[in-house]
Amino acid sequence: MSVLRIILTVLLILDCIVVSVIILMQEGKQVGLGAMAGGSADSYWSKNKSRSMEGKLVTLTRVLVVLFFLISILLNLKVI
Repeated sequence: MSVLRIILTVLLILDCIVVSVIILMQEGKQVGLGAMAGGSADSYWSKNKSRSMEGKLVTLTRVLVVLFFLISILLNLKVI
């Protein structure tokens, strides 16, 4: 079972690196100075963010964080 533990550890390290890079690639969630001047944050671009690259990065971040937790739990089990 030592080989499985090594594989899971390598996957966990890779997951940590990829999550860190993806989080750094995401844009800030601030609206900016335009909203203070009366600008609307409900634009076409903000409503369709889930289809954009930003939305895909958010979804990928969520999937990788869940994978991080699952691998961490598996590594802490005494069975492996």
